Amino acid sequence: MYLRKLTLLNFKNIARGELAFGPGINCLVGDNGAGKTNLVDAVHYLSMCKSAFGMTDGQSIRHGEEFFLLEGHYTTDRAKSERVVCSFSRRSGKLLKRNDKEYERLADHVGLIPSVVVSPADSVLISDAAEERRRFLNAFLSTLDRSYLASLMRYNAVLGERNRLLKMQPDETVLSIYDRQLVEHGEAIHARRRELVARLQPIVAEYYRCLSEDREQVELRYKSELEEQSFETLLRNARQKDFANEFTTSGIHRDDLVLRIGGYPLRKYGSQGQQKSFLIALKLAQYAVLAEERNERPLLLLDDLFDKLDASRVEQLLRLVAGERFGQILITDCNPTRLRAILDRAGHPYRLYHVADGAALDPQADDAANERSVDEAENEAAGADVQTHSIDTIDVGTTNNDTADIDAAERKATEHHAAAENTGRTDTTDPRKA
Repeated sequence: MYLRKLTLLNFKNIARGELAFGPGINCLVGDNGAGKTNLVDAVHYLSMCKSAFGMTDGQSIRHGEEFFLLEGHYTTDRAKSERVVCSFSRRSGKLLKRNDKEYERLADHVGLIPSVVVSPADSVLISDAAEERRRFLNAFLSTLDRSYLASLMRYNAVLGERNRLLKMQPDETVLSIYDRQLVEHGEAIHARRRELVARLQPIVAEYYRCLSEDREQVELRYKSELEEQSFETLLRNARQKDFANEFTTSGIHRDDLVLRIGGYPLRKYGSQGQQKSFLIALKLAQYAVLAEERNERPLLLLDDLFDKLDASRVEQLLRLVAGERFGQILITDCNPTRLRAILDRAGHPYRLYHVADGAALDPQADDAANERSVDEAENEAAGADVQTHSIDTIDVGTTNNDTADIDAAERKATEHHAAAENTGRTDTTDPRKA
């Protein structure tokens, strides 16, 4: 999968603009707070219809504005073009279109544009409660399997109804009906999670071995009460406890993903570098499974690449992801000199963009790094003569002279939300709870 062009309107600190990307490695460099991560988040929004960093739709609108709009033009690995538009208005909610056709449900889009994000925010998978690790599994499996997403949504709905019943005078007959539905959907969810973790384990171990130069062994294990007894028995045995607590105390909504290094809990015994390397290995394993299942290489988004990693591990990571198994890559970093040096040693073509105040610019068009552009690599592969070595970069700030496409997108956004206000339709699907 290759994102050719990204259009943004009123998204976080970006007022309006367009940015063209190459099919290989694309580097976004600039000071902290310049907007690098916002560009990465915009790409994720077009894949998953939500922020990768826990921001609400309303919080993603530029201050003082009423809506944002994102538009992506893609080329798949089979050379098929896709166009996705995602917009949100404070008055009319969220709208999503694929090739000018509006989705009836946002959940139907999940999996079309596969992407994997590696960022400092991933630390919650280690430091926070089991809910974060279940959320990771749920989001991952939802991109692979529509039936999983359907089971998850139904399980969450039934769980909510059961908990409301427990807070009132519980009716045993109704409770038994809820139990049967929880068992049906919960066992399906449990089976897919267990299967996925077993599939991820050897891939995570191999990627971690490469990143750490074989210094430590890591383990990934799925922990569930359903490993000990059936879900039906579990609910029956917990009935009195549920009555006392007025909520469902057992089930797959309490499962966990166990992370270990050298046989010990990663959270307690892993250094910051080891924890970061584990998380990167986990995300690269996610990438590998997605690519195999979808027969499409996902977008790989590496945000704040040097966070808690030394230069040697970063260089090893870049050597890993620059191979043919990986497709388009977006990297953010605050130090262009450091990033250029590592990329040059790795010997792979890349594009470099400088980001400042919501704009991405080529800071030095005649820089030697620019001569290693992706366009040159593509032309060489095709046997063509290369005529230029400059990077194609487009300002995403408010000073872009060529605004025709952006103005058209803004008009489309207004039309989208006017139509939504007339229908009064919104989609509040959230498949991440259990």
